[in-house]
Amino acid sequence: MTPSDCGPVGAERVHAAAAADRIQPRARSGSSPGRGRRRAQLHPGAWWLWSLSLGTAATRTTNPLLLALLISASAYVVAAHRTPTPTSHAYTAFARLALAVLLIRLLFAVALGSPIPGTHTLLTLPEVPLPHWAQGIRLGGKVTAEALVFAAYDGLKLATLLICVGAANALASPTRLLKSLPGALYETGVAVVVALTFAPHLIADVQRLRAARRLRGRPDRGLRGLLQVGLPVLEGALERSVALAAAMEARGYGRTVEVPARVRRTTAVLTLGGLLGVCAGTYGLLTAEGGAYGIPLLLAGVAAALAGLRLGGRRSLRTRYRPDPWDARAWLVAGSGVAVAALLTLASARDPESLHPGVVPLIAPTLPLWPAAAVLLALLPAFVVPQAPKAPMAPKEPS
Repeated sequence: MTPSDCGPVGAERVHAAAAADRIQPRARSGSSPGRGRRRAQLHPGAWWLWSLSLGTAATRTTNPLLLALLISASAYVVAAHRTPTPTSHAYTAFARLALAVLLIRLLFAVALGSPIPGTHTLLTLPEVPLPHWAQGIRLGGKVTAEALVFAAYDGLKLATLLICVGAANALASPTRLLKSLPGALYETGVAVVVALTFAPHLIADVQRLRAARRLRGRPDRGLRGLLQVGLPVLEGALERSVALAAAMEARGYGRTVEVPARVRRTTAVLTLGGLLGVCAGTYGLLTAEGGAYGIPLLLAGVAAALAGLRLGGRRSLRTRYRPDPWDARAWLVAGSGVAVAALLTLASARDPESLHPGVVPLIAPTLPLWPAAAVLLALLPAFVVPQAPKAPMAPKEPS
Protein backbone atom coordinates (compact mmCIF):
# COMPACT_ATOMS: atom_id res chain seq x y z
CA MET A 1 0.00 0.00 0.00
CA THR A 2 1.41 3.39 -0.98
CA PRO A 3 1.01 6.64 0.99
CA SER A 4 -1.37 7.94 -1.64
CA ASP A 5 -3.82 5.10 -0.84
CA CYS A 6 -4.19 6.32 2.78
CA GLY A 7 -5.50 9.80 2.09
CA PRO A 8 -3.73 13.07 3.01
CA VAL A 9 -3.68 12.41 6.78
CA GLY A 10 -2.58 8.80 6.37
CA ALA A 11 0.18 9.82 3.98
CA GLU A 12 1.56 12.31 6.50
CA ARG A 13 1.62 9.64 9.23
CA VAL A 14 3.32 7.10 6.98
CA HIS A 15 6.02 9.63 6.00
CA ALA A 16 6.50 10.62 9.68
CA ALA A 17 6.85 7.00 10.76
CA ALA A 18 9.35 6.31 8.00
CA ALA A 19 11.40 9.37 8.95
CA ALA A 20 11.41 8.39 12.62
CA ASP A 21 12.51 4.86 11.67
CA ARG A 22 15.42 6.27 9.69
CA ILE A 23 16.49 8.71 12.41
CA GLN A 24 16.28 6.44 15.46
CA PRO A 25 18.91 3.67 15.61
CA ARG A 26 17.53 0.18 15.89
CA ALA A 27 18.18 -1.68 19.14
CA ARG A 28 20.46 -4.66 19.06
CA SER A 29 18.88 -8.06 18.86
CA GLY A 30 17.97 -9.45 22.26
CA SER A 31 18.22 -6.06 24.02
CA SER A 32 15.59 -3.56 25.07
CA PRO A 33 15.55 -0.28 27.00
CA GLY A 34 13.84 -2.01 29.92
CA ARG A 35 16.55 -4.65 30.07
CA GLY A 36 19.24 -1.94 30.01
CA ARG A 37 17.61 -0.11 32.87
CA ARG A 38 17.30 -3.39 34.75
CA ARG A 39 21.01 -4.08 34.32
CA ALA A 40 21.88 -0.57 35.54
CA GLN A 41 19.78 -0.91 38.69
CA LEU A 42 21.49 -1.92 41.90
CA HIS A 43 20.12 -4.35 44.44
CA PRO A 44 17.90 -2.34 46.83
CA GLY A 45 19.42 -4.08 49.84
CA ALA A 46 22.82 -2.60 48.97
CA TRP A 47 21.41 0.93 48.98
CA TRP A 48 19.65 0.35 52.30
CA LEU A 49 22.75 -1.12 53.90
CA TRP A 50 24.79 1.83 52.67
CA SER A 51 22.28 4.38 53.97
CA LEU A 52 21.71 2.70 57.33
CA SER A 53 25.47 2.36 57.80
CA LEU A 54 25.83 6.10 57.26
CA GLY A 55 23.07 6.62 59.82
CA THR A 56 24.96 4.37 62.24
CA ALA A 57 28.09 6.44 61.65
CA ALA A 58 26.09 9.60 62.40
CA THR A 59 25.14 8.22 65.83
CA ARG A 60 28.82 7.85 66.78
CA THR A 61 29.67 11.56 66.62
CA THR A 62 28.31 15.00 67.42
CA ASN A 63 30.99 16.86 65.49
CA PRO A 64 29.04 19.17 63.14
CA LEU A 65 31.79 19.08 60.52
CA LEU A 66 31.69 15.29 60.25
CA LEU A 67 27.90 15.31 60.25
CA ALA A 68 27.93 17.90 57.47
CA LEU A 69 30.27 15.64 55.50
CA LEU A 70 27.87 12.72 55.93
CA ILE A 71 24.94 14.85 54.73
CA SER A 72 26.94 16.12 51.75
CA ALA A 73 28.03 12.60 50.76
CA SER A 74 24.47 11.26 50.88
CA ALA A 75 23.14 14.27 48.95
CA TYR A 76 25.78 13.85 46.22
CA VAL A 77 25.02 10.14 45.76
CA VAL A 78 21.27 10.77 45.71
CA ALA A 79 21.66 13.55 43.13
CA ALA A 80 23.78 11.25 40.95
CA HIS A 81 21.58 8.15 41.06
CA ARG A 82 18.04 9.27 41.86
CA THR A 83 15.56 8.17 39.20
CA PRO A 84 12.16 9.77 38.49
CA THR A 85 10.04 7.40 40.59
CA PRO A 86 7.26 8.09 43.10
CA THR A 87 9.72 7.52 45.97
CA SER A 88 12.47 9.73 44.56
CA HIS A 89 11.12 12.79 46.38
CA ALA A 90 11.54 11.09 49.75
CA TYR A 91 14.97 12.68 50.24
CA THR A 92 13.53 16.20 50.10
CA ALA A 93 10.73 15.25 52.50
CA PHE A 94 13.16 13.70 54.98
CA ALA A 95 15.44 16.74 54.69
CA ARG A 96 12.55 19.00 55.63
CA LEU A 97 11.67 16.70 58.51
CA ALA A 98 15.30 16.80 59.67
CA LEU A 99 15.28 20.60 59.61
CA ALA A 100 12.06 20.63 61.63
CA VAL A 101 13.60 18.25 64.19
CA LEU A 102 16.64 20.50 64.54
CA LEU A 103 14.48 23.60 65.05
CA ILE A 104 12.27 21.81 67.60
CA ARG A 105 15.35 20.68 69.52
CA LEU A 106 16.61 24.26 69.68
CA LEU A 107 13.16 25.50 70.72
CA PHE A 108 13.05 23.01 73.57
CA ALA A 109 16.49 24.12 74.71
CA VAL A 110 15.30 27.72 74.81
CA ALA A 111 11.92 27.11 76.45
CA LEU A 112 12.75 24.24 78.82
CA GLY A 113 16.35 25.01 79.57
CA SER A 114 19.31 22.66 79.51
CA PRO A 115 21.40 20.91 82.15
CA ILE A 116 24.56 22.18 80.45
CA PRO A 117 26.10 24.97 82.55
CA GLY A 118 27.12 28.11 80.71
CA THR A 119 28.56 31.55 81.26
CA HIS A 120 27.66 33.23 77.95
CA THR A 121 24.08 34.38 78.51
CA LEU A 122 22.29 35.32 75.30
CA LEU A 123 18.90 36.31 76.73
CA THR A 124 16.81 35.87 79.84
CA LEU A 125 13.19 34.73 79.54
CA PRO A 126 10.61 35.14 82.29
CA GLU A 127 10.70 31.98 84.38
CA VAL A 128 7.47 30.24 85.31
CA PRO A 129 7.46 28.81 88.87
CA LEU A 130 6.73 25.09 89.02
CA PRO A 131 5.66 22.86 91.97
CA HIS A 132 8.21 20.95 93.98
CA TRP A 133 7.41 17.62 92.30
CA ALA A 134 8.64 19.09 88.98
CA GLN A 135 12.18 19.65 90.19
CA GLY A 136 14.75 19.51 87.42
CA ILE A 137 12.35 21.09 84.92
CA ARG A 138 12.07 24.79 84.32
CA LEU A 139 10.16 27.02 81.94
CA GLY A 140 12.06 30.09 80.83
CA GLY A 141 15.09 31.51 82.55
CA LYS A 142 18.56 32.13 81.17
CA VAL A 143 19.44 30.93 77.69
CA THR A 144 23.17 30.40 77.30
CA ALA A 145 25.25 29.90 74.19
CA GLU A 146 26.62 26.64 75.57
CA ALA A 147 23.12 25.19 75.94
CA LEU A 148 22.16 26.20 72.39
CA VAL A 149 25.33 24.76 70.89
CA PHE A 150 24.85 21.49 72.77
CA ALA A 151 21.22 21.31 71.55
CA ALA A 152 22.35 22.07 67.99
CA TYR A 153 24.92 19.25 68.07
CA ASP A 154 22.37 16.81 69.44
CA GLY A 155 19.65 17.84 66.99
CA LEU A 156 22.04 17.72 64.02
CA LYS A 157 22.93 14.12 64.86
CA LEU A 158 19.29 13.07 64.73
CA ALA A 159 18.72 15.16 61.59
CA THR A 160 21.62 13.41 59.84
CA LEU A 161 20.15 10.03 60.74
CA LEU A 162 16.80 11.04 59.20
CA ILE A 163 18.49 12.31 56.04
CA CYS A 164 20.32 8.99 55.64
CA VAL A 165 17.03 7.12 55.89
CA GLY A 166 15.60 9.48 53.29
CA ALA A 167 18.51 8.64 51.00
CA ALA A 168 17.61 4.95 51.28
CA ASN A 169 14.00 5.65 50.31
CA ALA A 170 15.05 7.85 47.38
CA LEU A 171 17.63 5.43 45.95
CA ALA A 172 15.73 2.15 46.36
CA SER A 173 12.00 1.66 46.44
CA PRO A 174 10.77 -0.10 49.59
CA THR A 175 8.60 -2.29 47.36
CA ARG A 176 11.66 -3.61 45.54
CA LEU A 177 13.32 -4.26 48.88
CA LEU A 178 10.32 -6.25 50.10
CA LYS A 179 10.50 -8.40 46.96
CA SER A 180 14.03 -9.41 47.99
CA LEU A 181 13.05 -10.60 51.47
CA PRO A 182 13.94 -14.20 52.37
CA GLY A 183 11.26 -16.85 52.24
CA ALA A 184 10.82 -16.89 56.02
CA LEU A 185 9.50 -13.30 55.86
CA TYR A 186 7.32 -14.01 52.84
CA GLU A 187 3.96 -13.45 54.58
CA THR A 188 5.19 -10.24 56.22
CA GLY A 189 6.44 -8.91 52.90
CA VAL A 190 3.13 -9.66 51.19
CA ALA A 191 1.18 -7.91 53.95
CA VAL A 192 3.38 -4.80 53.76
CA VAL A 193 3.18 -4.69 49.95
CA VAL A 194 -0.62 -4.97 50.08
CA ALA A 195 -0.77 -2.19 52.69
CA LEU A 196 1.47 0.06 50.60
CA THR A 197 -0.69 -0.64 47.55
CA PHE A 198 -3.98 0.06 49.33
CA ALA A 199 -2.94 3.37 50.88
CA PRO A 200 -2.98 5.39 47.60
CA HIS A 201 -6.39 3.88 46.72
CA LEU A 202 -7.83 5.03 50.04
CA ILE A 203 -6.55 8.57 49.51
CA ALA A 204 -7.98 8.61 45.96
CA ASP A 205 -11.37 7.37 47.24
CA VAL A 206 -11.50 10.09 49.89
CA GLN A 207 -10.69 12.80 47.36
CA ARG A 208 -13.25 11.46 44.88
CA LEU A 209 -16.04 11.26 47.45
CA ARG A 210 -15.33 14.72 48.84
CA ALA A 211 -15.39 16.19 45.34
CA ALA A 212 -18.69 14.42 44.61
CA ARG A 213 -20.26 15.79 47.81
CA ARG A 214 -19.11 19.32 47.01
CA LEU A 215 -20.66 19.08 43.55
CA ARG A 216 -23.96 18.05 45.14
CA GLY A 217 -23.82 20.90 47.64
CA ARG A 218 -23.32 18.66 50.66
CA PRO A 219 -20.82 19.30 53.46
CA ASP A 220 -17.53 17.43 53.24
CA ARG A 221 -15.93 18.74 56.43
CA GLY A 222 -16.63 18.34 60.11
CA LEU A 223 -17.89 15.27 61.94
CA ARG A 224 -20.90 14.77 59.68
CA GLY A 225 -18.83 15.05 56.53
CA LEU A 226 -16.25 12.68 57.96
CA LEU A 227 -18.91 10.04 58.65
CA GLN A 228 -20.55 10.48 55.25
CA VAL A 229 -17.17 10.08 53.50
CA GLY A 230 -15.57 7.52 55.80
CA LEU A 231 -18.31 4.89 55.57
CA PRO A 232 -18.24 4.55 51.74
CA VAL A 233 -14.44 4.51 51.82
CA LEU A 234 -14.46 1.74 54.42
CA GLU A 235 -17.04 -0.23 52.42
CA GLY A 236 -14.97 0.09 49.24
CA ALA A 237 -11.80 -0.96 51.08
CA LEU A 238 -13.53 -4.08 52.44
CA GLU A 239 -14.84 -5.02 48.99
CA ARG A 240 -11.40 -4.52 47.50
CA SER A 241 -9.83 -6.61 50.26
CA VAL A 242 -12.27 -9.49 49.70
CA ALA A 243 -11.63 -9.41 45.94
CA LEU A 244 -7.86 -9.33 46.48
CA ALA A 245 -8.04 -12.22 48.97
CA ALA A 246 -9.99 -14.31 46.48
CA ALA A 247 -7.54 -13.54 43.70
CA MET A 248 -4.54 -14.37 45.90
CA GLU A 249 -6.16 -17.63 47.02
CA ALA A 250 -6.79 -18.60 43.41
CA ARG A 251 -3.11 -17.99 42.61
CA GLY A 252 -1.79 -20.08 45.49
CA TYR A 253 -0.70 -17.37 47.93
CA GLY A 254 -0.31 -18.50 51.53
CA ARG A 255 0.34 -22.17 50.78
CA THR A 256 3.30 -23.61 52.63
CA VAL A 257 5.34 -26.80 52.56
CA GLU A 258 5.29 -29.22 55.48
CA VAL A 259 8.67 -29.32 57.24
CA PRO A 260 9.83 -31.65 60.05
CA ALA A 261 9.30 -30.57 63.64
CA ARG A 262 13.05 -30.70 64.28
CA VAL A 263 13.67 -28.12 61.57
CA ARG A 264 10.94 -25.86 62.95
CA ARG A 265 12.40 -25.97 66.46
CA THR A 266 15.91 -25.30 65.18
CA THR A 267 14.62 -22.37 63.14
CA ALA A 268 12.85 -20.86 66.15
CA VAL A 269 15.89 -21.23 68.40
CA LEU A 270 18.28 -19.71 65.85
CA THR A 271 15.98 -16.82 64.98
CA LEU A 272 15.06 -15.85 68.54
CA GLY A 273 18.61 -16.37 69.82
CA GLY A 274 20.02 -14.34 66.94
CA LEU A 275 17.62 -11.46 67.55
CA LEU A 276 18.47 -11.45 71.27
CA GLY A 277 22.17 -11.41 70.35
CA VAL A 278 21.60 -8.48 67.99
CA CYS A 279 19.78 -6.53 70.73
CA ALA A 280 22.49 -7.27 73.30
CA GLY A 281 25.28 -6.43 70.86
CA THR A 282 23.61 -3.16 69.86
CA TYR A 283 23.20 -2.23 73.51
CA GLY A 284 26.88 -2.99 74.06
CA LEU A 285 27.90 -0.74 71.18
CA LEU A 286 25.77 2.12 72.48
CA THR A 287 27.30 1.99 75.96
CA ALA A 288 30.82 2.89 76.87
CA GLU A 289 31.39 -0.24 78.98
CA GLY A 290 30.11 -2.75 76.41
CA GLY A 291 32.46 -1.96 73.55
CA ALA A 292 34.51 -5.12 74.15
CA TYR A 293 31.66 -7.62 73.83
CA GLY A 294 29.28 -5.57 71.67
CA ILE A 295 30.75 -6.30 68.21
CA PRO A 296 31.32 -10.10 68.70
CA LEU A 297 27.85 -10.53 70.17
CA LEU A 298 26.29 -8.49 67.37
CA LEU A 299 28.05 -10.50 64.67
CA ALA A 300 27.10 -13.81 66.30
CA GLY A 301 23.49 -12.67 66.58
CA VAL A 302 23.34 -11.61 62.94
CA ALA A 303 24.83 -14.95 61.83
CA ALA A 304 22.35 -16.95 63.92
CA ALA A 305 19.39 -14.89 62.72
CA LEU A 306 20.41 -15.29 59.08
CA ALA A 307 20.76 -19.05 59.56
CA GLY A 308 17.29 -19.17 61.13
CA LEU A 309 15.79 -17.20 58.25
CA ARG A 310 17.52 -19.51 55.79
CA LEU A 311 16.01 -22.58 57.42
CA GLY A 312 12.62 -20.89 57.77
CA GLY A 313 12.50 -20.21 54.05
CA ARG A 314 12.12 -23.93 53.32
CA ARG A 315 8.42 -23.82 54.17
CA SER A 316 7.73 -21.24 51.47
CA LEU A 317 8.43 -22.36 47.91
CA ARG A 318 8.13 -19.45 45.54
CA THR A 319 9.84 -17.87 42.57
CA ARG A 320 10.73 -14.25 41.87
CA TYR A 321 10.01 -12.48 38.61
CA ARG A 322 13.21 -10.79 37.46
CA PRO A 323 15.07 -10.94 40.80
CA ASP A 324 17.55 -8.17 41.53
CA PRO A 325 21.08 -9.61 41.31
CA TRP A 326 23.59 -9.04 44.08
CA ASP A 327 26.76 -8.40 42.10
CA ALA A 328 30.19 -6.89 42.75
CA ARG A 329 28.79 -3.35 42.65
CA ALA A 330 26.35 -4.22 45.44
CA TRP A 331 29.25 -5.52 47.55
CA LEU A 332 31.21 -2.31 46.93
CA VAL A 333 28.28 -0.06 47.83
CA ALA A 334 27.35 -1.97 50.98
CA GLY A 335 31.01 -2.36 51.96
CA SER A 336 31.68 1.37 51.64
CA GLY A 337 28.85 2.19 54.03
CA VAL A 338 29.87 -0.50 56.52
CA ALA A 339 33.47 0.73 56.37
CA VAL A 340 32.36 4.29 57.23
CA ALA A 341 30.34 3.03 60.21
CA ALA A 342 33.16 0.79 61.45
CA LEU A 343 35.86 3.46 61.13
CA LEU A 344 33.81 6.11 62.91
CA THR A 345 32.98 3.63 65.66
CA LEU A 346 36.70 2.96 66.06
CA ALA A 347 37.46 6.68 66.04
CA SER A 348 34.85 7.36 68.73
CA ALA A 349 36.53 4.79 70.96
CA ARG A 350 40.12 5.96 70.36
CA ASP A 351 39.65 9.72 70.08
CA PRO A 352 36.30 10.67 71.64
CA GLU A 353 37.23 14.32 72.10
CA SER A 354 37.51 15.02 68.37
CA LEU A 355 34.25 13.25 67.55
CA HIS A 356 32.40 14.78 70.50
CA PRO A 357 33.58 18.39 70.80
CA GLY A 358 32.93 19.98 74.15
CA VAL A 359 30.80 23.02 74.75
CA VAL A 360 32.14 23.94 78.22
CA PRO A 361 34.30 25.87 77.64
CA LEU A 362 32.79 26.94 74.34
CA ILE A 363 35.32 26.20 71.57
CA ALA A 364 35.07 25.82 67.82
CA PRO A 365 34.97 22.19 66.59
CA THR A 366 37.93 20.88 64.61
CA LEU A 367 37.86 18.47 61.69
CA PRO A 368 39.72 15.22 62.48
CA LEU A 369 41.62 14.13 59.40
CA TRP A 370 41.34 10.36 59.26
CA PRO A 371 37.67 10.20 60.35
CA ALA A 372 36.92 12.78 57.64
CA ALA A 373 38.77 10.64 55.11
CA ALA A 374 36.72 7.66 56.28
CA VAL A 375 33.49 9.59 55.65
CA LEU A 376 34.64 10.28 52.08
CA LEU A 377 34.42 6.53 51.44
CA ALA A 378 30.66 7.05 51.33
CA LEU A 379 31.12 8.73 47.93
CA LEU A 380 32.22 5.43 46.34
CA PRO A 381 28.71 4.52 45.02
CA ALA A 382 28.66 7.71 42.95
CA PHE A 383 31.56 6.36 40.87
CA VAL A 384 31.13 2.57 40.81
CA VAL A 385 27.40 2.48 40.04
CA PRO A 386 26.46 3.61 36.51
CA GLN A 387 23.52 5.89 36.12
CA ALA A 388 20.33 4.33 34.81
CA PRO A 389 19.74 5.18 31.12
CA LYS A 390 16.78 7.41 30.45
CA ALA A 391 13.94 6.08 28.35
CA PRO A 392 13.94 7.47 24.77
CA MET A 393 11.15 9.89 23.95
CA ALA A 394 8.64 8.72 21.42
CA PRO A 395 8.32 10.88 18.25
CA LYS A 396 5.33 13.19 18.22
CA GLU A 397 2.67 12.53 15.63
CA PRO A 398 1.93 15.48 13.36
CA SER A 399 -1.45 16.99 13.96
